[in-house]
Amino acid sequence: MTVDDRFTDYPFQQADPDTVVQFEVMDGPVTDWATDFSHMDEEYAANAHEIWDDLRERCPIARSERFGGTWLPTRYEDVAAIAYDTENFTSRHIIVGNFRPPMDLAPVGSVPPISSDPPFHHDARKLLLPAFTKTNTAKQEPTTRAFCHSLIDAFEGRDVVDAATEYAMHIPVRVIADMLGFPTEDTPKFKVFVENALEGINRSPEERQASTEELFTYILEQIRDHVENPRDDLTTYLINAELYGEKLSPQHVAGTMILLLIAGIDTTWSAIGASLWHLAENPEDRKRLVAEPELRATAVEEFLRAYAPVTMARLVKEDVELGGVKMKKEDWVLLPFPAANRDPERFEDADKVIIDREVNRHAAFGLGIHRCAGSHLARMELRVALDVWLDRIPEFTLADPDGVRWSTGQIRGPRALPMRIG
Repeated sequence: MTVDDRFTDYPFQQADPDTVVQFEVMDGPVTDWATDFSHMDEEYAANAHEIWDDLRERCPIARSERFGGTWLPTRYEDVAAIAYDTENFTSRHIIVGNFRPPMDLAPVGSVPPISSDPPFHHDARKLLLPAFTKTNTAKQEPTTRAFCHSLIDAFEGRDVVDAATEYAMHIPVRVIADMLGFPTEDTPKFKVFVENALEGINRSPEERQASTEELFTYILEQIRDHVENPRDDLTTYLINAELYGEKLSPQHVAGTMILLLIAGIDTTWSAIGASLWHLAENPEDRKRLVAEPELRATAVEEFLRAYAPVTMARLVKEDVELGGVKMKKEDWVLLPFPAANRDPERFEDADKVIIDREVNRHAAFGLGIHRCAGSHLARMELRVALDVWLDRIPEFTLADPDGVRWSTGQIRGPRALPMRIG
């Protein structure tokens, strides 16, 4: 089989309806966060930290019947225990939604390696690591810095901008497009793909199927173009990569590229936006980072701890008891790493953002075997984005605090951030 043969007329494969369990959409207001939570609720998006604090005190592992049955641990100890336990919890689908994927997806999953279980996970993840070393990440820094400057150049003559959609969003979009070798003129599509994948989980199965097919079709178009026109980028690397002596399957290549596109954009977009939101809300921290640029790398770690954007999910393999609750086979479990980062049993003054915090072993990039392979890249993007913004715009405040909107779902960050600059 040649490389071309793998991807010629390779179709989008819809899951067998007989293997997919669908749930009734429960969109009503939350009655009690301990027994009826929804991570899609606007109140959860806006006030997640307060909700986690409340649950940690009275119900550290919350339960909801939404999405077919979901658990939400809020203590670091419980989140870590589940994240490290690959015997009782599977990663075959990491986005809680209104359907449960078939069991035959394991151990590969639809977007390897994050959706993969051991032992396959180790080998699939190892394939990606060379692209995300500190050395390779450093090569991206000059173009990232120049791009950040160009975004701020476009603010000239304005006193109010949206720091989320006009700055934070564009940085990871451009970086990921460059790494994958995708046309930069396609970047507006990426925002749609991200929102469909992460914030559209309550849409009808038909709508979700259509948006998934649109994304998969786009990825296959890019793969086929790279087959015909190879170049030095991550897409060509995946096309040529081998595992167990064979080229990767089309689903593996496409799934990994979808993972890089979705996860590589929304997480960093959210982290940059949340950091700018904090500095707008806390002028003393802003002034200090302007005056002491050598402190910014330390502040980046604190922003990652305090405003970690990512909540992952697992499915229970078999009935298991954890943290005093009995979880049933096929229950969802959300892993809110930002809640773990705010646990006072783990961090001193956990509820305070201390930009010169010295001991900071946070879980922003996850815990266990699925810890983010792109953490060096994300750190670089966040640090450069803040460097350029603070150097170019040392004075800024929220133009309309009521106009700030946080995303719903498993990635939390500002989606509207009106900022007064200058």
